[in-house]
Amino acid sequence: MEGKELFLMVEAISNEKNISQEDVLESLEEALAVATKKRNNIDAHVEIDRKTGEFNTFRQWMVIDDGENFVDDDGTEFDTELHIYAKDANGVAVDDFVREPMETEEFGRIAAQIVKQVIIQKVREAEREVIVGDYTKRVGEVIMVTVKRVDRGNAYVDMGGVDGMISKFDLIPNESVRKNDRLRAYIKEVKSSPRGAQIFLSRTVPEMMVELFEMEVPEISEGVIEIMGGARDPGLRSKLAVKAKDKRLDPIGSCIGMRGARVQAVSNELNGERVDIILWDEDPAQFVINAMAPAEVSAIIVDEDKNSMDIAVEDDQLALAIGRGGQNIKLASRLTGWKLNVMSVG
Repeated sequence: MEGKELFLMVEAISNEKNISQEDVLESLEEALAVATKKRNNIDAHVEIDRKTGEFNTFRQWMVIDDGENFVDDDGTEFDTELHIYAKDANGVAVDDFVREPMETEEFGRIAAQIVKQVIIQKVREAEREVIVGDYTKRVGEVIMVTVKRVDRGNAYVDMGGVDGMISKFDLIPNESVRKNDRLRAYIKEVKSSPRGAQIFLSRTVPEMMVELFEMEVPEISEGVIEIMGGARDPGLRSKLAVKAKDKRLDPIGSCIGMRGARVQAVSNELNGERVDIILWDEDPAQFVINAMAPAEVSAIIVDEDKNSMDIAVEDDQLALAIGRGGQNIKLASRLTGWKLNVMSVG
């Protein structure tokens, strides 16, 4: 491959794929060096002249300390084909390389193939980093996704040209999810891996419920009603604590909506999950009393040292206070951050 031909190809690909020419040339140098190493069983370095496009190949040895019991990063022990002691390196620093020119192989056909491979890899890396960067900023958002397939209980979804996954542990229990279903999910985590960007979503985290209420209740998005916390038993029941910045507003009524329309919209999105709207209070004991709804609390004893409260209820309120399988008391505890113990006063 002639220098002019090489540069024209690199420039065209650079413009098309929005990758710098220098990145392409550096990757090509690395790839050609690897090809030379494999072919000759030596360590090699390749440089492409940025003016002429000429390939220059060097055999190289890494300089190591004299007498060092050397083992390379890949487990390779001292090898005279790959390493040289500092005393023989004519002043070249340890961990640097002694290089000597060698005959450059005919890289024409190989270079063309490697350029294509390099470009494919660079495009994948660039796309991955763009996706990771974009979606890292969006962690915490609730978005609409389309289910592409379900495998071993995990839902693989299309997020609008980008793939994501909702693990079986992040799907609402007993929720039926099929190919082509459209549903909302919370962007939980974004990772970069050699296989590409990995975006993990959830439908079970409390933050999803919070985001849904922000979408349904204008007073929340406008900042006049504030969500103070949420706790969920996904698909079954949840509690949301709210307060109004304007005392004239009814935060619970605003979240429930006319004829329950707003809370019902959230419930429908969460596969029928029942949502209790709780009035937040700066007094921890009163907040816990509110969080115990629908049960009525007769008395409460606060132990700040143990961060716990003993809650007394009438006999006919005990089942409500505890809830099925302890659901009500567990959600109230998670919502308030206090360890709660329920007892009957009867």
